[in-house]
Amino acid sequence: MPVPFPPALALSLDLLRCPVCRTHRLRPDRAALRCPGGHTFDIARHGYAGLLTGARATSGDDAAMVRARDRFLSTGSYAPLREAGARLAAGAASERATVVDVGCGTGYYLAGVLDRLPGARGLGLDTSARALRLAARAHDRAAAVAWDVFRPFPLAGGTADVVLDVFAPRNPAEFHRVLRPTGRLIVVRPTGRHLAELRGRLPAMVAVDPAKEQRLHRALTPFFEAVATERVEYSATLSGPDALDLVAMTPSARHVRPADLDGGGALPGRVTVSALATAYRRR
Repeated sequence: MPVPFPPALALSLDLLRCPVCRTHRLRPDRAALRCPGGHTFDIARHGYAGLLTGARATSGDDAAMVRARDRFLSTGSYAPLREAGARLAAGAASERATVVDVGCGTGYYLAGVLDRLPGARGLGLDTSARALRLAARAHDRAAAVAWDVFRPFPLAGGTADVVLDVFAPRNPAEFHRVLRPTGRLIVVRPTGRHLAELRGRLPAMVAVDPAKEQRLHRALTPFFEAVATERVEYSATLSGPDALDLVAMTPSARHVRPADLDGGGALPGRVTVSALATAYRRR
């Protein structure tokens, strides 16, 4: 039986451009997307479009990480982070906005924005096929595309009202290119206090670089100007399984020994969640 064309992907087809030709629009052809130049890209049975070409990016989000992230996010422990990003996005866009989530993961944060904007459409970009399976089902107006966000995006310029980047890699030049002149970039990133209690128990966890804010400022300043920043900080209660998932959903899982985790019993029952959420406008 033919795989039906994903309705959410149909909503965002006009945004997509052939990653080989760079200018041709993509059109649906059964379970694929095709451009006039003859390039074809499959649509996975899980509903996302695979536009990656050439050498494949190596994603840190393997199946175990994605499952852990999906379980942890479903607890609501990061809901205030999602609400902050959605609030900034909604304050800068109309209800019929186009939202591009870069490094979308499971689509959790994109879905939060779309819930705030009833007529908006969303498009998530990520390299992890496992994460994209969930992102393609995260919201009925959210499409998902496999793409390496360090490369030029397979999107038309000046078409996004919001670019969302939550705990994800950044490509400032492409953010600037795809945003409309009045668009907003929303960046959510951890502070040095984020998960401090967990990192205190597990020194092998990846630490937040103290120079992270300075590097972010240097990277974005040629393209963007900060409009508003919110600090989101609170204490989150963790069960043993939640704490294990919080470690397992990040690259830190590769650095922590199983013996250090002790089934979650030796991990803290409360952690500080601390992040900055900033809205930027184009220069």
